[in-house]
Amino acid sequence: MLLLPALSGCSNTKPPLPPPSKTAMAAITPDAGAPAEDLARQVDDLFTNPDVGETRAVVVVYSGKIAAERYAPGYSAKTRFISWSMAKTVTAVMIGMLVADGRLRLDEPAPIPRWQRPGDPRGEITLRELLQMRSGLRHTEAGNPPYESSEVRMLFLDGRDNMADWAESQPLESEPGSTFEYSTSTAVILADIAARTLTSSPSPDVRRKAVDDYLKARLFSPVGMNSMVAEYDASGTLIGGSMIHGTARDWARFGEFLRNGGSVRGAQLIPHKWVTFMTTPSPRSPQYGAQTWLNRDYKRPLGANGKSEPHPLFPDRAPHSLFAAIGHMGQYVLVSPTQRLTVVRLGHSDDAQREALLPELADVVDLYPVR
Repeated sequence: MLLLPALSGCSNTKPPLPPPSKTAMAAITPDAGAPAEDLARQVDDLFTNPDVGETRAVVVVYSGKIAAERYAPGYSAKTRFISWSMAKTVTAVMIGMLVADGRLRLDEPAPIPRWQRPGDPRGEITLRELLQMRSGLRHTEAGNPPYESSEVRMLFLDGRDNMADWAESQPLESEPGSTFEYSTSTAVILADIAARTLTSSPSPDVRRKAVDDYLKARLFSPVGMNSMVAEYDASGTLIGGSMIHGTARDWARFGEFLRNGGSVRGAQLIPHKWVTFMTTPSPRSPQYGAQTWLNRDYKRPLGANGKSEPHPLFPDRAPHSLFAAIGHMGQYVLVSPTQRLTVVRLGHSDDAQREALLPELADVVDLYPVR
């Protein structure tokens, strides 16, 4: 009998967590769709955990309604945030609309004039292969030193005035369709194809206006993404791999548009099958569809430290149907259709911080059941 108190003291029952702060709770709406205090804690961690870098905005949308919304000091619902590579997913939607219009075809040679010259092997590259990052072009996304990478040279050095010309002039390094290689240069080629499809004029101003008007009329305005501002280079080509700006709410609207299969309020802006194409693993990359990251595992290459490269998402923590637009320095639009969920996180995180950030984002996603 004397042992009972000691045995009771060995209980594994965890003490209750302290209530979230007023700041944390203020971010949660009545339409949270998850336990409010749990969601408040997880969103708070994104802002207060020093290991994840600087979180500037978080918007959680559940079943079409904002569940949580919070901003760091100096940022607000009116702040436009840079997309970085989230722009690639926007570019893919624009290409899909042109395909749906009958103005482009997925499995025909990409309409790049310089590739159509007799004997040029690049003439075999299809639009599908460009969208799935398997063109075979010599595009090295991350170089060492950085100024030798294709991305840096195209955006900031010798290619900056005519980015598409620079990207399209690169030779093949592998057979088209055979190898996955993530490439910002490829997204700029897609943006150039869109401009060539919409206008035959070489005028930078005409090209810029043609693409800008198309994006606004066909995507941004119907979806309600009225804050969006796209950047163009000196030749009038959309910088479709990295330079579109918008508020956190508008990035969430974009995620919801994709979650709903390309429809908004019953209007189908893009064929549902195009969103399915964007979110289906390509033949050379289980973790990547068409300008969109997928929550699927794959055999990851070893990094310089001898360890496997980190996964861009978290296939062990969330449905494999989850997909994402992901941008440099920790920009995320996470979309989980089976959970009726979109999570936007915008901020500034380096490589190590992004490794710490992903489990925190997974904690938010975990709060919502699969339905």
